[in-house]
Amino acid sequence: MTTIINNPRPDVVERTTMVEGNSGSAGWGVAVVVLVLVIAGGVFLWMRYHGGAYATAPSGGTNINVQLPAAPAPTPAPTTGGY
Repeated sequence: MTTIINNPRPDVVERTTMVEGNSGSAGWGVAVVVLVLVIAGGVFLWMRYHGGAYATAPSGGTNINVQLPAAPAPTPAPTTGGY
């Protein structure tokens, strides 16, 4: 709100109040852009880490050989005597 004081004559004081037409549409525009960016970022992250396609199983005569190390031999329990 702006107050304008207009003094056409020294003996008369006239006050005119003007209300500026500020609807806040710029704030709404920024809010919509931020909301769209947050949703797009969430969709991107979801597709990247949870919704992507997994590798298909091998088909045909594909054979994958994997050699695992042998388990170590268990150590015998210590004996305490001839009981």
